[in-house]
Amino acid sequence: MPLYRDAAIVLRTHKLGEADRIVTLLTRSRGKVRAVAKGVRRTKSRFGARLEPGMVVDVQCYEGRNLDTITQAEGLASYGEEIARDYDAWTAANAMLETADQLTSENEPAQQHFVLLAGGLATLASGTQDQRLVLDSYLLRALAVAGWAASFHDCARCGAGGPHRAFNITSGGSVCSSCRTGGSTAPAPTTLVLLGALMTGDWAEADGSGPRERNEASGIVAAYVQWHLERGVRALHYLKRVPRVAPLA
Repeated sequence: MPLYRDAAIVLRTHKLGEADRIVTLLTRSRGKVRAVAKGVRRTKSRFGARLEPGMVVDVQCYEGRNLDTITQAEGLASYGEEIARDYDAWTAANAMLETADQLTSENEPAQQHFVLLAGGLATLASGTQDQRLVLDSYLLRALAVAGWAASFHDCARCGAGGPHRAFNITSGGSVCSSCRTGGSTAPAPTTLVLLGALMTGDWAEADGSGPRERNEASGIVAAYVQWHLERGVRALHYLKRVPRVAPLA
C-alpha cells in the first residue's frame, strides 16, 4: 500500500533544501524508515517540534521510490523537556538513538528494538533511575536483541557454569580459566553481578550497586558496544569518563 500509518521514534534528522528535512524513523512495524518532512523547518510548519530526535509519534507516510513522505505526524510521547534539562540524560538519550540507528536496517521489522528504545527514553524522562544505568542496560539489551548477548555468569565460550573471574569482550563475556585468552580483564565480582542485573532489568539489584561497580560496568559496556559496532557510538564520548578495566596479569 502506498499510504501507511505507524508508531515511530525519531532517530535523527538532516536538512534538505531550504525548508525540508530527511527524518530517520524507527517504526514499530516496518523497522527503520527514511522519509521527507516537507516544510518542517518553516516557522508555521504543521509538524512543529513533533519530528525532533527522541520524539515518539504516530506518523502517516506515503511510500516513495527512495524516500517516503510524511503527510501527518501526531505526538504520542514528548520527552524533550524532561531529558534536555539534564545533561547526563540528554547525552544518554543521544547515545541510545545513535545505537538504535546502527543496529536496525531499513524496512526490516524491529519491534523489539522499538519497544526497548521507547521504554528507555520513558525511563530517562521520568528521572526515576540513574541515567548511566539506564543507558548501559539499554545498550546491553539492544545488542542482545541484535544477536550479541553477553554472558556475565557462565563461560561465554564453553558454557561452564560460573561465576568466573575473567571477562573477554571478543569471546562474548565471562570466561573460565581454561578459555581465558590474552586481553581478558578482571572486573570485580560485584561488577559482573551489576552487569547481569542490567541485562535482565533487575533494577532492585542495580540500584544497590556502588560508584565503583557502576564506573567499571560502564567501561565494559562501552568497550563491548565499540567491539560489535566497530565504529562505536559517538555520543558515548560526551558522557562522564569512566576508568578503564585493568587487564589480567
